[in-house]
Amino acid sequence: MSIRIVIADDHRILRAGLKTLLSTDSNLEVVGEAANFEETIQRAQELHPDIVIMDIGMPGMDGLAALPLLLQGAPQTRVLMLTMHEDNAILQAYLRAGASGYIIKRAAESELIDAIYVVWRGMIYVHPSLMRALITPPSKASPADSSEPESLTSREAEVLRLIVQGYTNRQIGGSLNISVRTVETHRSNIMDKLNLHSRVDLVRYAAQHGIVKMDDGH
Repeated sequence: MSIRIVIADDHRILRAGLKTLLSTDSNLEVVGEAANFEETIQRAQELHPDIVIMDIGMPGMDGLAALPLLLQGAPQTRVLMLTMHEDNAILQAYLRAGASGYIIKRAAESELIDAIYVVWRGMIYVHPSLMRALITPPSKASPADSSEPESLTSREAEVLRLIVQGYTNRQIGGSLNISVRTVETHRSNIMDKLNLHSRVDLVRYAAQHGIVKMDDGH
């Protein structure tokens, strides 16, 4: 038995460390590496690995946008997200987008190998500290949090839902029959109105306010 793996992380030292770790198990074979999301998608399409271990914070396109593209090009590949973010909303966003697992970088070495086997068998692996997120709906934002959803227009709310679900600006434009430039304008307005600064902030906000039900099934 050989489980073929691609390691995707923008830090060369971390990739080397993961490769050394995985080499301790004779059933695990690292067949490729990638340093950004575009390379990861390409490696998955070329190599059709069983598993991609993928950091959520690489340069270039956003991870939530990259994941569906990777799975579209390599539908048999399972993706295990590797991250420093212990955030329920981000976890549920990635599971919704198609990830098969979510593991924290501070996890023990043995846990990563266990997670690989769980994902390879077709099950979902979630780091123990975040297991509660699978049965507990995202908490509502407190009054001191960002602006209320009512500050968004109906079109901005539509754009926000699609952004959080991992759609690219071009895909959002096609879905709503508007130009990419208009999508970019809506996105900028959303960020300004809600005082948010990244897609991670948008995911957390959408989950807190029930704009996207992250705990729904795929």
